[in-house]
Amino acid sequence: PTGQRPQRPRSNSGRELTDEVHIEILASVMIKNLDTGEEIPLIQAEEKLPTGINPLTLHIMRRTKEYITNDAAQSDDDDRGQAPLTDTDGGKLKQKTTRLKKFLGKSVKRAKHLAEEYGEKAVNKVKSVRDEVFHNDQDDPSSSDDEGMPYTRPVKFKAAHSFKGPFDFDQVKVVQDLSGEHMGAVWTMKFSHCGRLLATAGQDNVVRIWVLKNSFDYFNNMRAKYNTEGRVSPSPSQESLCSSKSDTDGGMSSVPEDPEDKNLPFRQIPFCKYKGHTADLLDLSWSKNYFLLSSSMDKTVRLWHISRRECLCCFQHIDFVTAIAFHPRDDRYFLSGSLDGKLRLWNIPDKKVALWNEVDGQTRLITAANFCQNGKYAVIGTYDGRCIFYDTERLKYHTQIHVRSTRGRNRVGRKITGIEPLPGENKILVTSNDCRIRLYDLRDLSLSMKYKGYVNSSSQIKASFSHDYSFIVSGSEDKYVYIWSTYHDLSKFTSVRRDRNDFWEGIKAHNAVVTSAIFAPHPNLIVPQEAGAEKVQHAGALKADHTEVLLSADFTGAIKVFINVKKY
Repeated sequence: PTGQRPQRPRSNSGRELTDEVHIEILASVMIKNLDTGEEIPLIQAEEKLPTGINPLTLHIMRRTKEYITNDAAQSDDDDRGQAPLTDTDGGKLKQKTTRLKKFLGKSVKRAKHLAEEYGEKAVNKVKSVRDEVFHNDQDDPSSSDDEGMPYTRPVKFKAAHSFKGPFDFDQVKVVQDLSGEHMGAVWTMKFSHCGRLLATAGQDNVVRIWVLKNSFDYFNNMRAKYNTEGRVSPSPSQESLCSSKSDTDGGMSSVPEDPEDKNLPFRQIPFCKYKGHTADLLDLSWSKNYFLLSSSMDKTVRLWHISRRECLCCFQHIDFVTAIAFHPRDDRYFLSGSLDGKLRLWNIPDKKVALWNEVDGQTRLITAANFCQNGKYAVIGTYDGRCIFYDTERLKYHTQIHVRSTRGRNRVGRKITGIEPLPGENKILVTSNDCRIRLYDLRDLSLSMKYKGYVNSSSQIKASFSHDYSFIVSGSEDKYVYIWSTYHDLSKFTSVRRDRNDFWEGIKAHNAVVTSAIFAPHPNLIVPQEAGAEKVQHAGALKADHTEVLLSADFTGAIKVFINVKKY
């Protein structure tokens, strides 16, 4: 014998995956439906997924071998008798199955990427998935609106069945459309603290910064001052110098935009675009002095500054970074939450993890993170529905809330997608994938209010407050933007459960899943107070003027700006 070992079969990694092999793999992985407990092959689960699924959800589904169907939106412990208010599309599944088959037929070359392609594009119910997601017809500014709703027309308004008004947002208008820039979904949008800059990011790996027209000179001068002084970055990482240059307005930055559109709040082109991430962006966080952190599925967090074109620092993690937040009182520190189950408090000047802690339990994925009580506590949200508090000073465990209903299908905790503090009252607003938003009182961890009406069973959609905390806004998988009053206006309702708020108002201006919706923190910068000055000065009016500015973004990359002037 020559001593040769028998030839081992070559692994698939060496050659292109064929369609058949891929289907085999998808068919052999079993996934559990969390709603019914039944196990089905991954390929079927991916067909059943709600439209507008995002890659993070797909990744978590593969990793945990669990998924949730869209009907989780409907039933709950305290509304079993009611008919569902959301439009469920019964015919979608059949269409989707046939589309998947067609899709498979064509994609021999792309079989390797089948799952990603499917997750990002094929689930969007559009005439031509590709064109819509990638805005191929760029000359048509309203290409993402196949129902023909250019932004000059009023938006469609609806409200909860039992809610007869008076409404706060039935007169809302779309005043600007920032679509056509993002290729694919926008997963996150954040205003700077001053309210003059907006950062948007998502599927195309690029962070875009938009500036209010009336603030352009201020930031442009700041950038010019930095660049003429010829300083180099405060010790950027080597690779960021070569790879992460950002585009600015192509050298045209000092040219004013055409004056006829004076009343558009934002400049129509981004102030800058930050390139460097190599996968979907998941979260953004601003410091008070215009530093911006971005986190991504490429397992990094990057630091930028509004005056600089290049990335200042790259913080490497070992898994997807789902959430980041600057420390509210000391912006040398930030918190990151990752799918590896660790929360880390980073020291930016030292580029090191100062403190870290780890989530216990079976499913340790961290899916949301923030600070509350002005930085006293760090709080994270997990895939299995827990909100865990740590005291920031030592990052030691403090307490936790299991976010779930007492009865019904939502008694299992679902993925936490967002955590927002309500500062004045020592409360936090928690969004989760059981299609509920909950306001908890941190003094005794009791539930102050539960909001429902929107659909969020598989997305990273998160709710947030208006500038004075009187409203809550959220995107939704049914293509609407949803708004609730934070507290019941008891003059509108006589007998109503004090801790339940089903009295939503909905705005339809998108034709795809609304992935993000936020209020501007300083609406008076965008709508000068004179505009709302015909308000009646009635005796003791607490809310003298309620002009709100809203932004929403969707699965195709469309971004809309709304103004709502409320006269009392």
